[in-house]
Amino acid sequence: MSTTETMSGRCGAAGAMRRCIVTRESLPTEGLVRFVIGPGDEVVPDIRARLPGRGLWLLARRDIVDRACASNLFAKAARGPAEAPGGLSDRVERLLGDRCIEVLGMARRAGQAVAGFEKVRAWLRSGKAGIVVTACEAAPGGRAKLIGPASGVTVVDTLRASELGRVFARDHVVHVAIGSGELARRLVVEANRLAGFRTMADSGKL
Repeated sequence: MSTTETMSGRCGAAGAMRRCIVTRESLPTEGLVRFVIGPGDEVVPDIRARLPGRGLWLLARRDIVDRACASNLFAKAARGPAEAPGGLSDRVERLLGDRCIEVLGMARRAGQAVAGFEKVRAWLRSGKAGIVVTACEAAPGGRAKLIGPASGVTVVDTLRASELGRVFARDHVVHVAIGSGELARRLVVEANRLAGFRTMADSGKL
């Protein structure tokens, strides 16, 4: 995620602190991913932090999850059997991406989100946009033309155009605006977590 103004000062206080089992740092849970040991002693990502059982917390980054798997740190932290399935980082990325899409869908259904260059620009000019979501494939020129004049707006660029399109029943969407409020704040949190697992390898520009 990139921003023209950091969201930290607008999101309220961070939540509870938990210790990452890899870095050993105590960090706000909004920047972490929780895991639990599920049936068959399998390590299960708990994206919403609601599953029963002792939570094992990791910094929301692909390399951190990979290190935990390679060094068997889940079992050490759980003090018992813990089998990390193959492709665990990929699974976390998919779940976080789905969570972002879910939050966007909630905003759309609540009338708090619009898609398309002109609609987003209108929301920016009126001050209605709390954040702007641009597809990671968005051409820099188009993005600069849209976002440039709107100083202070938070920009999320972690999601793909096809993912944004799912929210608005289109093949792809490049620009989305979301009104200020809890859903905008939650999307920034989830997009930040997703960014730790996603590399912007898309070469095509829209």
